[in-house]
Amino acid sequence: MTVDIGREIGIPVPAPRSAAHQPLLEPLDGLQWSQAIELPRDAAMATRPAEIRRAWIHRAPESEVLSLFRAVTASGEPIPSPWWLRALADGRLQSRADGFRVEDRTAQLLSRRPGWEYVPWAADGESGYWEFMPSERGRSGHRIPTTLLNTSRHSGWLDVLPAHSGTTPEPIAVAGLAGLRSRLGEFEAVR
Repeated sequence: MTVDIGREIGIPVPAPRSAAHQPLLEPLDGLQWSQAIELPRDAAMATRPAEIRRAWIHRAPESEVLSLFRAVTASGEPIPSPWWLRALADGRLQSRADGFRVEDRTAQLLSRRPGWEYVPWAADGESGYWEFMPSERGRSGHRIPTTLLNTSRHSGWLDVLPAHSGTTPEPIAVAGLAGLRSRLGEFEAVR
């Protein structure tokens, strides 16, 4: 015997839910990754890259970090991650410590020079970047200052985006710390 409750008093009975309304579930690896790159709130006050290295990816055993990174990137989709991890996963950087060393040596050089400021709030998972503040709104009138970023796109690990106001210019590949040292005058000349 089947009883249709509600019909006798005129209450509409909702239709069963279709499969189209099922909730979307995020893969567990993706959720783990978002937690792995999460930084504490006070990281926004950092003045050097070493001061933001407090996420799981910075402290966990390197093999575990690489394993999770590879699992999350297996689909081919880009994910938020620091430059050194992309280079490490590609086999172009020996260790995470080597990446930290590149960042720290760059910080030693730029923090002694007037006008350079470290910006810790880069995209999720990134290592921050440096801006040459005199190149912003100076005689040239640029709205975006000269910016130095770490990169995994070449083995010099440094790119410079010249000061600009319109579309973002192509990055200038810098040949490591020695290349940066030799070209700083050129990059700092735009004011």
